[in-house]
Amino acid sequence: MAGRRDTGLAALAGVAAGAVTLGVGSLVALLTGPSTDPLVAVGGAFVDATPAWLKEFAVSAFGTADKLVLGIGEVVVLLSLAALAGVLAARRWAWGATLVVVLGAVAGLAAMGRPDAGTLAAAPAVVGAIAGLLTLRELIRRLPGAPGRPRPEGVQRRTFLQVTAAAGGLGVVGVLVGRAVGAGARGAQTARSAIRIPRASTTAPPVPAGVDVGVDGVGPWQTPADEFYRIDTALVVPQVDPETWSLRVHGLVEEEITLTWDELLESDLVEAWVTLACVSNPVGGDLIGNQKWLGMPIADLLARARPTDDADMVLSRSVDGFTASTPLAALTDGRDALLAVAMDGEPLPVEHGFPVRMVVPGLYGYVSATKWVTELKLTRFADETAYWTDRGWSPQGPIKTQSRIEVPRPGASVAAGPVVVAGTAWAQHRGVTAVQVRVEQGSWSDATLADDGGIDSWRQWSWTWDAEPGEYQLYVRASDPQGYQTGARADVIPDGATGYDTVRVTVT
Repeated sequence: MAGRRDTGLAALAGVAAGAVTLGVGSLVALLTGPSTDPLVAVGGAFVDATPAWLKEFAVSAFGTADKLVLGIGEVVVLLSLAALAGVLAARRWAWGATLVVVLGAVAGLAAMGRPDAGTLAAAPAVVGAIAGLLTLRELIRRLPGAPGRPRPEGVQRRTFLQVTAAAGGLGVVGVLVGRAVGAGARGAQTARSAIRIPRASTTAPPVPAGVDVGVDGVGPWQTPADEFYRIDTALVVPQVDPETWSLRVHGLVEEEITLTWDELLESDLVEAWVTLACVSNPVGGDLIGNQKWLGMPIADLLARARPTDDADMVLSRSVDGFTASTPLAALTDGRDALLAVAMDGEPLPVEHGFPVRMVVPGLYGYVSATKWVTELKLTRFADETAYWTDRGWSPQGPIKTQSRIEVPRPGASVAAGPVVVAGTAWAQHRGVTAVQVRVEQGSWSDATLADDGGIDSWRQWSWTWDAEPGEYQLYVRASDPQGYQTGARADVIPDGATGYDTVRVTVT
């Protein structure tokens, strides 16, 4: 029993020292930048090394909470290793100290490998590791029964627990203060609140009154900005000052261009309704949203740069190093491909790309919707690849025609008689031409389409079913001008899911 107790106390010492390491690192990162925080740096390196199947599992299992789950998992793993360091240090100091040094080195190398790494990127990890080592040394020295501890064991244990709790508490406070002060010190939100977005030179056509199908349970046609899905690789939201922001256009062009924030706002801005979708959206999923965007047509900027004849791809780059491969044709064929600065008449939310992001109708976000964009490189698909292409996804991602049932919900029990079945369908930049519903393996029935809000926006639908008691499987499919969507089931990897959305209901 005494051996188990001693091991537990040593592990507790390691956890407290680990908390100090993270707390000090977080505080030092206030001086060196948020991406150098050991937790952020290691998490970012993990995200970059994540294979496609694991990324897809995280999104399918946790949705937009994937980053929170990653953060919790990272803390659990690091504190478990810290506990191991404590146990090793109690047996032989060199063993525990070596593990702490290795963990610090890993965090430092991860910070140095970030795209925005500066000369002091490793400082938070180094200083944090030193603080952790000193704390661990002191706590191990205070373990009950350690040499030079003449007081009764009960007193030793109580003193040890008090000191350990104090050290761990200070570490946690350091992490919380570092994150809170860091968030408050970042100026993007302040800059955003001071911006006045100019009027559009070309406004979006009026939205028909009947775009919402008017069925309770069906989401709004216009997705509220604060409910718009967010899927990206940024563990810490980049803080970009619009006054210093610029966009470089280079590569296979006759004239390299650097666009400033003021020049962008002074250009002829276009307003457009565009539905964006994530390639990780499963059949019937909700990683999709429709909004009114305002921005500069990317085609206008490319016309100034004059791409060479052999260019067929634009490699866009975010301030945090993320890249996307967009077909050049999709940016120059007349669709409302924008360098967006606003959604729903307000500056972009910081987490959605403030000050500037890309919006390209008809393409999944991983190949088009780069947030915090700072670079457009004209190149060729044969010559360069992008972030997700390197991880097994298709280099080009046209959105597939899809539909979903939102009412009734899966597993619902409904009364016999007229039952309203309703939902949403999308075929961006092609347009939804029809929606049909099927009960079990019966014949397909035409649904009633809501008014059309534009070729680049999704479309709601409804159908009334004369239901009889029993259990039934409902199916939905949509068509675009090329025909109905396929019913063949396919995973989201490598270029988007396919198949009919289905709902099982009970009629009583």
